Amino acid sequence: MEYAIKVENLKKSFQSLEVIKKCSLSVRSNEIYGFLGSNGAGKTTVFKMMVGFLHKDAGSIHILGLETENHRNEVLRNVGISIETPVFYEHLSAQENLKIHLAYMNAEADIDQALSMVGLGKVDYRPVSKFSLGMRARLAIARAMIHNPQILILDEPINGLDPQGIRDMRELFKKLTGEYDKTILLSSHALSEVEYVADTVGILVNGTVARQAKMKDIKKQYSKGLEEYYFEAIKGVGINE
Repeated sequence: MEYAIKVENLKKSFQSLEVIKKCSLSVRSNEIYGFLGSNGAGKTTVFKMMVGFLHKDAGSIHILGLETENHRNEVLRNVGISIETPVFYEHLSAQENLKIHLAYMNAEADIDQALSMVGLGKVDYRPVSKFSLGMRARLAIARAMIHNPQILILDEPINGLDPQGIRDMRELFKKLTGEYDKTILLSSHALSEVEYVADTVGILVNGTVARQAKMKDIKKQYSKGLEEYYFEAIKGVGINE
């Protein structure tokens, strides 16, 4: 399948305010797609509509070839999600939190291996309430991927991570797409990190994807790379309204 995610002419309003306007994006299978935009641009709203946490007003969303509204359960079995601030059972350990998630997903997996992959292999059975922000970010990624989904949708996955953690996640994301045939759609405010990992970038401006391009083409055309491309997009340079 060429496209793991296909969104066309998506619209969403809250009361009289149209937040998402004819938004379209395409995520190829086995790639990392960086979804960028300023604060309040609507990135999280788009993610929530993709997985059925919010109802769209118009447009279509297909994940793995399935229209999400009509096949929500099947889609969710094949998607790992971390959207907004992750919520855990605070009094339970990382292992226990993942065990509960697996039971909910009716899946089996090696919990210790998942924790090891995100850098929590040596964590003891302390409650999550004792975790740092960075440890919580790592656990959120472990929970998203533990049931072996084909697609990961990650909202600000490196938020709270220190430089070593950011580097670890960069390597993990590349490994997941390169060795495990996963597709990753992620948002981030860290342009330099998106430039490191993304194969394709889409930029949300005024409720629509104003630009979408391969990272290799951005690097060829812009001497300052993704930063220059991004700021041109949000300023409306070269965008056809």
